Order: sequence, then C-alpha cells, then structure tokens
Amino acid sequence: MTVRAVEVIAEADVVAYHSARHGRSIARSIAERHLRPDHIEERLVYPVTTETTDHPGGYRGAMEEFYAEAAARLAAHLDAGRTVAVLAEGDPLFYGSYMHMHKRLADRYPTEVVPGVTSVSAAAARLGKPLVEGEEVLTILPGTLPEEELAARLMATDAAAVMKLGRTFPTVRAALERSGRLADAHYVERATMDAERTAPLAEVDPESVPYFSMAVLPSRVELADRVELADQMEVPGQVELSGQVDATPEAARGEVVVVGLGPAGPLWLTPEARGELAAAEDLVGYTTYLNRVPMRPGQQRHASDNKVEAERAEFALDLARRGRRVAVVSSGDPGVFAMATAVLEAASEDPYREVPVRVLPGMTAAHAAASRVGAPLGHDYAVISLSDRLKPWEVIAERLSAAAAADLVLALYNPGSRSRIWQVGKARELLLAHRTPDTPVVLGRDIGGPEESVRIVSLADLDPAQVDMRTILLVGSSQTRTVRRGDGTRIVWTPRRYPER
Repeated sequence: MTVRAVEVIAEADVVAYHSARHGRSIARSIAERHLRPDHIEERLVYPVTTETTDHPGGYRGAMEEFYAEAAARLAAHLDAGRTVAVLAEGDPLFYGSYMHMHKRLADRYPTEVVPGVTSVSAAAARLGKPLVEGEEVLTILPGTLPEEELAARLMATDAAAVMKLGRTFPTVRAALERSGRLADAHYVERATMDAERTAPLAEVDPESVPYFSMAVLPSRVELADRVELADQMEVPGQVELSGQVDATPEAARGEVVVVGLGPAGPLWLTPEARGELAAAEDLVGYTTYLNRVPMRPGQQRHASDNKVEAERAEFALDLARRGRRVAVVSSGDPGVFAMATAVLEAASEDPYREVPVRVLPGMTAAHAAASRVGAPLGHDYAVISLSDRLKPWEVIAERLSAAAAADLVLALYNPGSRSRIWQVGKARELLLAHRTPDTPVVLGRDIGGPEESVRIVSLADLDPAQVDMRTILLVGSSQTRTVRRGDGTRIVWTPRRYPER
C-alpha cells in the first residue's frame, strides 16, 4: 500500500470493498490492519461471478443492476456528508471493480483516485525479471480472449502479461505454445500474498490455477544476452555471408523462416511475421530490407546485395544446420518474385534437405497498390514480372500477349531499372494490340513508404520514363472502370460480373 492510501483510509468515515458471495475480500485483507472499529464498512457483494444467472438481462444485466445499486449505496453516504474510501487491490483503474463506481459517481462528488501497485508490477518483482528494457513493448492481455487472438498478440509483442487465468488457463497455455513462446513464459499466483506461487508456466497443473494468477513473458533482452554470451563462448568471431558456416551432422538443427515484410513499414507487417523476426537469432537479407527490421539485442544481422539470392539462401540454411533460428527477410510476400523460391530451391538439395523451412506470407505490392485506388483486381488477373534477368524476354512477351488476349487485368512487377529501360515501352506496344488506348493503368510507387505516389493514366499515355524498379503497374481489362467521386478523387475497379458472350 502507498502512504497516500493509508492516509485516505485513516481520513475516511466509510470503507467500501467488493467481494464474492463467500464474503471474503482480498482488498479488505490487504488494508485490514489500517481499519478502525468506528469505520462503517460497506461490503459490495457481487450477485454472480462465473456461475450462470436467471436475471432477465443475463450476466451483463445482473452486473449493471448491481453496479447501479452499489453506487446508490455509496451516494447515500456521500449525500450524508461522509467520506468514503473504496478499496481496490492493485490499481483502482486497472481491470478493477472500482471503475464502475467511478463512472457513476466521479462527476457528482469530489473524487481522488489513489494509484496502486498493479499485479503485473508485483509479479515482475517476485520473478526478479525486468518486464521491458529499452524500446521493448509490453502488452497486457485478458486471458478471456480467444486463443487465436491471444496467439496473434503474443507473437507481435516483446513482453506480455496475461491476466485472469483460472478457467482460461488451458486457452492461454495453448496460445503461448502456438505463438512459440511457451518456454519463456512464467506463472505467478497471488503475487505478494501469503499463498504466492511462481513456476515455469509449462509445468503448471491447469486444475491448480486460480483466478488471481497471471502468465508473464518478461523482457527478451536478458534471454538474448544469455544466448549471445553462449554463442560467443561456443563460436568465436562473427560469421560473414561470404563464408561457409561450419556445420556438422551432429549439430542441433535450427530452422529457417522466410518472412514477408510487406511493401513498406510496420503497419503492413503481420503479427506472426513480427513475432518470428523478434524470436530469430540471425536475420539474413538484402541490406535495404534488413534496415526495415528493428535492431534487437543478441541478434546477428547478415546483409548482402540484392543479386545474390542463391548465396543468401544457402548461407541461411547453413546457419540453421548449425542450430540457429534464422529469419530470411523479403519485401512484400516472400513467395511472389522473392526469397521463398531461392530458399526452397536450395533446401531441396543436399546437404539441406533436412533443414526445417517455413514461409510466412506478407502483403504483396499488387494488393497494396490496388487498395490505394479501389479494386482494379476485383476480377481475374495475372501477375507477370517484366525482368528478363532470370527468363528470356521472348517468354515474357508470349505471356503478356496471352494474358492480354484473355482479357485479364495485369499486375506487372519489376517493370524497369537503371539497366532495363525499354521493357515498359515494349510491353505497352504488346498490350495495345489487345486493349483500347484508354485502358486505365495504375502506377504505384513506394506504396506505404515516405515517397508514395499513385497515378492513373491511360495505356496510350503510359510513359516508360516515369517507371522504375520501385513502381508496380496495374493494367485494366476491357471491363475495368474509372470513376470520379464526389470529392474529386478517381477510383478504379473491375466488376466481378463478366458479360456473357
């Protein structure tokens, strides 16, 4: 208890506290030694906790009626000129029952909220582990969330506290396991109380878990520091991308996860991808993409040029053979003209056949650009890369002509670069053989990034000089429409219904 809390109790005429029907109150037991015989005690007994109710409004209706009645009882004391102290374990406005009184009374009577030590802070203190360090993010979650939602949020955060366990414990445990974080989770029961208990969460019997307990995922920094120290002891020096990683058949195999970063910043990074990036011991990728991933203690980063995909893939797999947990980063979706193919191609051959490989999806540039103008990909569409670095231009031209003849919307990746300046003009010629000159074309550049630009032009007016490697082209079909909205903006959409022939 804080000094101010003790003072408030001493000054109060009435001491109120919530309790279940059994009559015991944790808040009262905490403050008991500060209560006086002349205190008027108002016990606010919940009509229902976890059991069912026959109230016509169901559980919510029963609780709303209770809170209204409890507030009226406290208001009667206040109207009589008495000072009321409402006890709340932890902090009054942190998942506390007091907040329901506050919402009903604070606008009518002078109110002081005395902050308290939350159960999360108490749990961390009892574990003796930092909750967060540096720029880490702490997420507080109620265990009553669905398993899938819990897992997604656990993947996306650095540190977490999951409260309200009890009957939710099996769901919380499953979510921790699903998010790959069960091994790092701690269990804390009744922190700072007489019946306090702490343990690795994976070892806790679900039948023994009360409501007043929580799961804690503390700072990753301490764990990363221990891993880094162990690595320094076992493998001196830093691994270079240009070298072969020492791997032996006896070495514990790790894993390679190919992660899609989306086309731009963190808003389009999935929780699953965020979690894998945080959990990785090694990050491998093109320098520009690696720079988009936040630095984390204990991680090693292996950056390389954009034209060494095969070498990058083998390097990542070699790290995994040495027992490392490796994330290979890729812009957009890793399976769309990106690193997933290179990693899987290498993983299909010896000596990498046994290395576990997973691919996590990401937002791809075509979908990102389409969202900025409406729904140009609302019907059938084809995705084609204009880069002839890995396939002959003759193949590209045949596919462009076939897709255009089939009246498909086209998403054209890798349209141009400093060394490839003629492909866009040639593609325009091929497409005009099948499309009208006024066919809408969307030019999306750096979508989601600081230099984002989106323009809509006609196919006849498509200027190759305005296209570079950071641009994606969306070419409409014969059915694609452009409309100017009431606010002056233009939208592009392709109807889902195609006319009968």
